[in-house]
Amino acid sequence: MQLLEYLRAFLIGRIAWSQLNALLIISGAFGLFDKKTVLKCGGYRVDTVGEDMELVVRMHRLLREEGRPYSIRFVPEAFCWTEVPETVSVLSRQRARWQRGLIDSLRFHRKMFLNPRYGKVGLLSSPYFLFVEALGPVIELLRYVAVIASLAFGWINWLLAVLFANAAVLLGTAVSLAAIRLEEDLYFRYPDAVATLKLIWCARLDNVWYRPLTALWRLTGLLQYLRGTKTWGHMERRGFGEVEHLKQNFSRSERENQGNSKKKEASPRKPLSS
Repeated sequence: MQLLEYLRAFLIGRIAWSQLNALLIISGAFGLFDKKTVLKCGGYRVDTVGEDMELVVRMHRLLREEGRPYSIRFVPEAFCWTEVPETVSVLSRQRARWQRGLIDSLRFHRKMFLNPRYGKVGLLSSPYFLFVEALGPVIELLRYVAVIASLAFGWINWLLAVLFANAAVLLGTAVSLAAIRLEEDLYFRYPDAVATLKLIWCARLDNVWYRPLTALWRLTGLLQYLRGTKTWGHMERRGFGEVEHLKQNFSRSERENQGNSKKKEASPRKPLSS
């Protein structure tokens, strides 16, 4: 489920925001920054648990205020590995922490919200991340409560509710399948057919139980933020162990490039024509 979530976020969400030069988050594990700009911004803040996002937003703000041309891009071709939570408890703490870091970043730079001076970052990214990402869990969980209450009291038609729910699930599934198709067509980092079938199966289940669960964790993060929680939380790390299987997960283009290079080295040179 986490893998599917990352594919959807990276290959659809971040690529789109990157094209607008309005991307607010470069993952801390995979980020490369211009050193002079980072130092001029003051480096990473130590009073937030979302230091990677906050730094990116601060760079947007500085460069916009200075009127300097710049771009902050997401590069999907990068081949990187990170360790993700392996237990539900660790995953829940991670998502709650991400939510607190998101709210921190928006609060620190609230001056940018709907401010034309900051271009698409102020007029598009900031409102989106506030209403969809920060407040989204509240709206989503209230929706579940409202639907259940409406069905219980007979305020809405059962057939209409079922049709609407199926339409919502199908839409979410379509987005996930689109992300899987993009990965398969462009990068092919998961050549195992069984793994691909698992991803497709997860795309169907994602909207049924995983997304409501992440909404609950994000709501927990929002409540923790309101209570003033600042701790990182225990994140258990197990390491990668044997990494031989990781070597098989090169992208299709990388393997083709390697094959073409070997062919060029092996092919005899043609004599120059006189």
